[in-house]
Amino acid sequence: MNVVILAAGMGKRMQSELPKVLHPLAGKPLVGHVIDTARALAPSTLCIIYGHGGELLPETLKAEDLHFARQEPQLGTGHAVSQAAPFLNDDAPTLILYGDVPLIAQQSLQRLLDIAGSDKLSILTVNLEDPTGYGRIVRENFGSGGNIQRIVEQKDATEAERAIVEVNTGIMVAPTAPLKRWLAGLSNDNAQGEYYLTDIVARAVAEGVDVVSAQPDAVWETLGVNSKVQLAQLERIHQSNVARRLMEQGVTLSDPARIDVRGTLVCGRDVSIDINAIFEGNVELADGVSVGANCIIRNSRIGRGAVIKPFCHIDDAIVGPESQIGPYARLRPGADLAEDVHIGNFVEVKNAKIAAHSKANHLAYIGDATVGSRVNIGAGTICCNYDGVNKHRTVIEDDAFIGSDTQLVAPVRVGKGATLGAGTTLTSDAPDGQLTISRPKQVTIPGWRRPVKQKKQD
Repeated sequence: MNVVILAAGMGKRMQSELPKVLHPLAGKPLVGHVIDTARALAPSTLCIIYGHGGELLPETLKAEDLHFARQEPQLGTGHAVSQAAPFLNDDAPTLILYGDVPLIAQQSLQRLLDIAGSDKLSILTVNLEDPTGYGRIVRENFGSGGNIQRIVEQKDATEAERAIVEVNTGIMVAPTAPLKRWLAGLSNDNAQGEYYLTDIVARAVAEGVDVVSAQPDAVWETLGVNSKVQLAQLERIHQSNVARRLMEQGVTLSDPARIDVRGTLVCGRDVSIDINAIFEGNVELADGVSVGANCIIRNSRIGRGAVIKPFCHIDDAIVGPESQIGPYARLRPGADLAEDVHIGNFVEVKNAKIAAHSKANHLAYIGDATVGSRVNIGAGTICCNYDGVNKHRTVIEDDAFIGSDTQLVAPVRVGKGATLGAGTTLTSDAPDGQLTISRPKQVTIPGWRRPVKQKKQD
């Protein structure tokens, strides 16, 4: 099978320099959704027609299985498909899709392919209460069914034709050799002065080719994006579908209308997710995980029974079973937490491995560190990992106790069972099992007085 995706339009109503099909829906370009659906059908050829935005589209989407053909100038949908002709195998049917129709489902396309067979022209149609702006499906027995005879565009339709509620979605499957012939014979003698792809229907009928149709499971599958308003509407439809699937799998959502999945979210049993959680990239939540309100989790794995409290940011991290994170915690790339680790409010962890049962409950920075088991890290502790040029590592061994307001100047090691007194600036290794402290003797300055604010002179 050949697949052609039309993606050359400017999208003036988007009010943006970015080509319309590169605007994101659920964290992925509109055309990316269409490409993924097309790939699921295992086509032998996948060709993208691009135009506005220059080479930005092929540079953004470059992949070994994609062919690109530039449409310049843009002279209509028929002209666009003809640009793909050199890439199309005549012995396989051609499926035509649109880069700004991101929600089309694989099963609807498969239904269209099945009815097309190898020699029919198959068109995906829908019935709309308000068909304004869409090409109308004109059948053999006008107004009462029969075979499709032609498609008439809104601007070229008569009053009777405009009353038809069955419309063309633009998505179709055609036998490729006849398709090339039909495209070559198109005329632009119409209100728009363009080469309409829909005109191939009348040519197919004239040659005795059966023109058949199928419909999608839902009208929203065929909705396109022409403005930021429509983009937001499709985003909500997509997220609603995702939320429904999650709940059908047993996930508890506090409000299905307030979750955003911008990638892939895999959940175990008895997972609960509070409002306004955002999941990006590939995220896994194991059995019994609880995610609090307003969390952002990206490319991370959260272990069984872990609790992610509100307002946490977790990015490219691993959270072990039964751990507790937050509220207001940040796990940056390379954070790898074992079982029952507690990371509290305003604690940041980056490129650090923390073993089981260790805690950093308040106001700390743990960066480029290896932390053992049962370690307690006091409030205000900082791993001073950067010397202005290079990063260095801090090692804290099992059962160490790090007092509040401690600075660990890497590279440095805190021995097993060692204790660092509050306010210590550690610049050399602390020995096992002993108290290490680094601070001046407390001094009171006799006669010192607090400065008094001076009155302004007139």
